Amino acid sequence: ARMETRTQDAALETARASLRVREFEVQTAAAALGNPQGNGNSADSGLCCFEVRAPVSGTILKIYQESEAVVNAGTPLVEIGDPADLEIVVDLLSTDAVKVSSGDEVLIEDWGEPRALKGRVRRVEPFGFTKVSALGIEEQRVNVIVDFVDPPAERKRLGHGYRVLTKIVLWRGDDVLMAPLSALFRDHDNKWALFRVEDGRAHQVMVEVGHMNGRNAEILSGIKAGDRIVLHPSDAVGDDIRVTAREVR
Repeated sequence: ARMETRTQDAALETARASLRVREFEVQTAAAALGNPQGNGNSADSGLCCFEVRAPVSGTILKIYQESEAVVNAGTPLVEIGDPADLEIVVDLLSTDAVKVSSGDEVLIEDWGEPRALKGRVRRVEPFGFTKVSALGIEEQRVNVIVDFVDPPAERKRLGHGYRVLTKIVLWRGDDVLMAPLSALFRDHDNKWALFRVEDGRAHQVMVEVGHMNGRNAEILSGIKAGDRIVLHPSDAVGDDIRVTAREVR
């Protein structure tokens, strides 16, 4: 009999605890259905909804919850931002990111209009991440943050999440003698060389190369401005071999 009494007392306490939980759920539901001031019920006050105020002013960039539904506290509803306050995130190979410094000039191209916009590197992230390239190769990438220099009026059609092409200026020089990379090759001593054309013949000359980009190289010595050189020399081209100029269209 005593065991039965203790069992029934425990069941009673469990029922009372369940009742308190249900009462809290009722209060939570009533608060969700109440007006913004929390006075009464929306059905009693004639209100169908209440306002959710954003912490900042801006433009709605993205809507996460498009239809009516029950959402939990903290669930994102919309994304708000200022389209005039943009930055560019450039993911560079880590081997290229180490060459970039804060304050470097940036040219922003291929953004929708023929003219280029100007930017400046604000920050090079101190950590990298792994990204798989289109060829399926894992690459270590680093995000570089670029700020616009041009005013928003010059790029008012550029928006959040748009694609642009950036060129970061690592070095700049005046009156630079350049040669296409397609004309350069390594000789048997692993030094840079090219073929200079004189009197219809190709002559191999050694050159000293300075700065390089994806198209051209700075030539410090070996040739002078106005010299004719051979582009894309094949194995058939050798020193003192006769060559003929060909027009490529």
